[in-house]
Amino acid sequence: MFEGPVQDLIDELGRLPGIGPKSAQRIAFHLLATEEADVTRLQEALQKVKVGVVFCEVCGNVSERTRCRICSDARRDAALVCVVEEPKDVMAVERTREFRGRYHVLGGALDPLSGIGPDQLRVRELLTRIGGAGDEPEITEVILAMDPNTEGEATATYLVRLLRDFPGLTVTKLASGLPMGGDLEFADELTLGRALAGRRAL
Repeated sequence: MFEGPVQDLIDELGRLPGIGPKSAQRIAFHLLATEEADVTRLQEALQKVKVGVVFCEVCGNVSERTRCRICSDARRDAALVCVVEEPKDVMAVERTREFRGRYHVLGGALDPLSGIGPDQLRVRELLTRIGGAGDEPEITEVILAMDPNTEGEATATYLVRLLRDFPGLTVTKLASGLPMGGDLEFADELTLGRALAGRRAL
């Protein structure tokens, strides 16, 4: 245990995902040895992310404006929507360069044990988009790109049941090639690209 502000910093860093006590201690002592200007830049970046970042009104991805750059891009195929769990999954799919449609970020996956049901996710917004609300073009295909784990599978199964009733809508899912129990953001580009290219109808 260290004294005062140093221990407070270690404690706060240790609360971040993927950072254990030793990593938190290393980062804290690195920050102590860093130039004040560098620490100020980090401080400003942390403040900007809380103040200057919003969620896209269309897809729910992180953005600086009310519409993210993908939803604002007229070259993207608005009839094709890839449904993902988190904003980080958008970047994972984008890295494959296989997908030219738009996205819908649910904000998580169904997990009843943790109290996360359909009402805690952006499911209603997805149904509204597919239903053709507003001046958005008609959506003809929805690709379900959930994490290949129990919660992701449960979410995909739930969405398939909901989307089955929309006439003329094709619902597909990422093909095999992604490991069960893993997270989409950790899949390499080749594996994820092949899974996207080989998606199948449900």
